[in-house]
Amino acid sequence: MSAPSSKPTVTEREARQVAEAAREQDWRKPSFAKELFLGRFRLDLIHPHPLPPAEDSRRGEEFLAKLRVFCETQIDAARIEREARIPDEVIAGLKELGALGMKIDTKYGGLGLTQVYYNKALALAGSACPAVGVLLSAHQSIGVPQPLKLFGTDEQKAEFLPRCARTDISAFLLTEPDVGSDPARLATSAVRDGDAYVLDGVKLWTTNGVIADLLVVMARVPKSAEGKGGITAFVVETDSPGITVENRNAFMGLRGIENGVTRFHQVRVPAANRIGPEGAGLKIALTTLNTGRLSLPASCVAAGKWCLKIAREWSAAREQWGRPIAEHEAVGAKISFIAATTFALEAVLDLSSQMADEDRNDIRIEGALAKLFASEMGWLMADELVQIRGGRGFETAESLAARGEKAVPAEQVLRDLRINRIFEGSTEIMHLLIAREAVDAHLKVAGDLIDPDKSLQDKAKAGAGAGVFYAKWLPKLVAGSGQLPGTYGEFRHGVDLSRHLRYVERNARKLARSTFYAMSRWQGRMETKQGFLGRIVDIGAELFAMSAACVRAELLRTQGDHGREAYQLADAFCEQSRIRVEELFGRLWTNTDAIDHKVVKGVMGGAYEWLEQGIVDPSGDGPWIADTTPGPSKADNLHRPVN
Repeated sequence: MSAPSSKPTVTEREARQVAEAAREQDWRKPSFAKELFLGRFRLDLIHPHPLPPAEDSRRGEEFLAKLRVFCETQIDAARIEREARIPDEVIAGLKELGALGMKIDTKYGGLGLTQVYYNKALALAGSACPAVGVLLSAHQSIGVPQPLKLFGTDEQKAEFLPRCARTDISAFLLTEPDVGSDPARLATSAVRDGDAYVLDGVKLWTTNGVIADLLVVMARVPKSAEGKGGITAFVVETDSPGITVENRNAFMGLRGIENGVTRFHQVRVPAANRIGPEGAGLKIALTTLNTGRLSLPASCVAAGKWCLKIAREWSAAREQWGRPIAEHEAVGAKISFIAATTFALEAVLDLSSQMADEDRNDIRIEGALAKLFASEMGWLMADELVQIRGGRGFETAESLAARGEKAVPAEQVLRDLRINRIFEGSTEIMHLLIAREAVDAHLKVAGDLIDPDKSLQDKAKAGAGAGVFYAKWLPKLVAGSGQLPGTYGEFRHGVDLSRHLRYVERNARKLARSTFYAMSRWQGRMETKQGFLGRIVDIGAELFAMSAACVRAELLRTQGDHGREAYQLADAFCEQSRIRVEELFGRLWTNTDAIDHKVVKGVMGGAYEWLEQGIVDPSGDGPWIADTTPGPSKADNLHRPVN
């Protein structure tokens, strides 16, 4: 039984077809964000703010109390950073606490927490040590529990979920050394052999992979008489013969995570361990990520809260020119940004999580927007904290402690947060993914019209359908409730948030008009306008965050829980967001995209190599991408199960 010897060769069009086939094609439930991109501000989908059932809240709060004690007494973040490893006793304690099974149903031995409380737990654990948060998230958000919950058979759930809930750590293996966001080129193979599949290949950046007991592995199955083949998901036992963890990777941040390179050589996996049918692997992965991505905003919210705490305490203690630095406008603006943005990020996270729990809405865009917006804003908040701290922000916590000052790991938080802009879909990929969903309605009615491969007959038919759709849709983008001064009056309590919601409604229509104009202008070339699409998505993210912030403020007001202060924070965030929105709208049509393209062609063509003269390159020797030819491993197995 031999594996393919080389990676699949695919064209750009073929790669897009693979990605398109993997996405969910239909919208069976309403989506606030989808409607927003279409110019329809459906406030009724998020207001009044949905709330968890009382029993779910009670159980969630009970676990958070236990987890807080554990974090405060058992997790030494400085030691984890220093030793670049989470101690085995900490992992054992998390298992005993039930933290591995937070999202697993109680009938399988898990805690059965809602998405809301799961994210609160991740934020709490991540604030104690980001590497611990990543361990728990990689195990439950994208590891074995989540895809089995959504797509597993009853037999698979009964076999694997009790183990994942208490004893076994899991990991998700998709990326390869030469395959990232282009799964059409996936090279790891799974060849059917009787009642098993034989896996061959190499996987990169396997978070938890070094210590995992169970793996979710994506591999390409050749088409055969037994099945249609395609990229397929499997549950794999890490101690199976032929699996070698060849390297434990080290990074600029999150030094405690157990991330490695895993090689499969003639690994036999029972056919019963296949998740879903052959060819469903990418769809399983993308569907899993719809809610799995919400773990990253949780870590960003935790970081924002910590940045705010440190900024407040330091800015009160540090004096400059006769007064605390917080009283200087330049520093005060940074503190305001951190406070307002933290409030908004928590609003986005809680709203998206509660909608996921209720399962009334399709949140594929909301989850993606939450990940995109939080990862970008989290990084900015940490960067601003480092600036507020000045030289101390650049100094390590260990160095600060050595000379007698408070060991504040500001530079570490900045390093730890940087990966969030890459994890589970880079910012650039998220822009494209969200943009595809945002223009889905347009492509359904006009896709054939702008497809260069379609016949004139197909184009004529599409043109007729598009004419009917746009005749009804475009007039609705001219005027709306955002132009009426009294609209959303229930959001006016001391501070007037109704004006921000009217702004969202008006600019949702403007966003939809801009998208339509771009499609009319560029037609089939629209997919190449990544700068434009990225700005469209960023505007949508801002409008979503503004909506969530206002709705959360009103919820807190009605609950009598810091309502006045929440209104102030929502107002501040919306004012800051509006400035960013106006800039983004301006850059839709006034930008450097064209000249940037010319410069890139010059750079890649060697026209500017003279600009690189006068330096020494300290990079070591070696190929840009490591060889991943299938075959037996020549390295020691670094797999280290934690019992």
